[in-house]
Amino acid sequence: MPIAYLTRKETISCSHRLHNEHLSEQDNKLIYGKCNNFWGHGHNYTVEITIRGPVDSTTGMVMNLSDLKVYVQKVLGQMDHKNLDKDVDYFKSVVSTTENVAIYIFTEMKKLMPKPELLYEIKVCETDKNIVSYRGE
Repeated sequence: MPIAYLTRKETISCSHRLHNEHLSEQDNKLIYGKCNNFWGHGHNYTVEITIRGPVDSTTGMVMNLSDLKVYVQKVLGQMDHKNLDKDVDYFKSVVSTTENVAIYIFTEMKKLMPKPELLYEIKVCETDKNIVSYRGE
């Protein structure tokens, strides 16, 4: 069977502060710079969720887009218009870098999908210039 890649693209708005409670204030400021601002800052993230798998000979699909949309909205709905550090339990003990945002989305998607092996990649665009991809490695 042919293998195809299917990508769903969404945008979410979140705020956060890059801060590691195990580091000193000085070290946090040195490592994270302006992103360590006490009051935090926000991003309009673009998130791409890519599924990879065989094209079903009956349906002609790797996965039904309607189903993928439901899973994506459940995960991103936990983050959209939220303060990641205060509103998402995962980030209460994990620094909310874009790398960790991608890992979180990947992990949560795998929990929801009936065939988690189809999840290929999460790409999070923090800005036009800062993009992180995660494939579960």
